Amino acid sequence: MIAPEKITAIKALMEEASVCEEDLEESFILGGGPGGQKTNKTSSVVRLSHEPSGLAVKCGETRSRETNRWLARRMLAETILEREHLRKSTARQEREKKRRQKRRRSRRQRDRMLKEKHERSELKMSRRKVELDE
Repeated sequence: MIAPEKITAIKALMEEASVCEEDLEESFILGGGPGGQKTNKTSSVVRLSHEPSGLAVKCGETRSRETNRWLARRMLAETILEREHLRKSTARQEREKKRRQKRRRSRRQRDRMLKEKHERSELKMSRRKVELDE
């Protein structure tokens, strides 16, 4: 059984991830793995589908269906929050990249770049075919 404090924390996490109970589709699947014959016969694994986000999670960590229901909700909320954080992080990185590209180069950086370009052009000039004047 899950403590009431943990249930409250999971509900707060779901609210933060904007997951409503009405949006969830819950189904129960036969369990498997360690735990003996009883685990393999009972439908204690919980599968949650969240229609708005298109995510589905499956939780069968414990032999208790009720515990798995709450753990699945927590996993779903954490997955949605992680996805949102990744999206924001990617957008922030794109903004930073554009800002760096638009930034003016310092005088030293510009001089170094021009020096490298000059050296490169000299190298290319030395590779040209020699023209003979007649």
